[in-house]
Amino acid sequence: MRPARPEFVPDPDATREAMESVQSDVAAAATWTDDFGFAVESVGAADRPPASADADSPLVAGVDQAFLDDRAVSVVVVFRGETVVERAHAVTDLSIPYIPGLLAFREGGPILSAFAELDSTPDLAVFDGSGRIHFRQAGLATHIGVTLNIPSVGVAKGLLCGTPDEAVDGREQGWRTPIRADADVENAEAGTEIGTAFQSRQYDSRPIINPLYVSPGHRVGVGTATDLVERLCAGYKLPEPTRRADAYADDVKQEHDTSAGQ
Repeated sequence: MRPARPEFVPDPDATREAMESVQSDVAAAATWTDDFGFAVESVGAADRPPASADADSPLVAGVDQAFLDDRAVSVVVVFRGETVVERAHAVTDLSIPYIPGLLAFREGGPILSAFAELDSTPDLAVFDGSGRIHFRQAGLATHIGVTLNIPSVGVAKGLLCGTPDEAVDGREQGWRTPIRADADVENAEAGTEIGTAFQSRQYDSRPIINPLYVSPGHRVGVGTATDLVERLCAGYKLPEPTRRADAYADDVKQEHDTSAGQ
């Protein structure tokens, strides 16, 4: 799968000013309304007979990374229903450190290298990272979603910016509240809904499980992004595509770790 908007391929050698300018352009090109060709109810295995779940499901990709010294292990795991239909990975050098708000310029190129190894074209990509919940509304899920022109959702474990409508601690499973743009979010009117805090899982024995922070990347609306993630969580805190991508990234990392066992 190749970039549809090559002008947005992240350049880690650009200046910070140039990176932020590109992010503003990416946000302007992003679509935060539903623009995809499948029914939300067809995603995941919930509420559908097992025999028909895979046949009626869109292709959903989970995207994650692991790190090995100064290299990124980038993976994409593609599902149809509960069945993994394809896995791809790339191991690439990292040229810049992590800088808050500029994650796509560190990890976006490696992720695009993994997508380039795919034979299939996913109908939806779920990223371990933010989408519209970002200082310039152009987090990893938005930046790569726009670059590939693929419907995408960002699922982050922490809140980068924005303000939740309600306190998020100790909420019951299934609870959600809007995340709204504040003074830290550029080019958005204060109070604009840019994502959701979503309590995907809760345990009686561990009552303080932090929520996920879900935001649209590209071609998905705010509410729909959370509906999709809820259907994909399959009883776990994380959506199954990124959970399985995380495990695959660890496997690939071990295969490439020449120091293991020494």
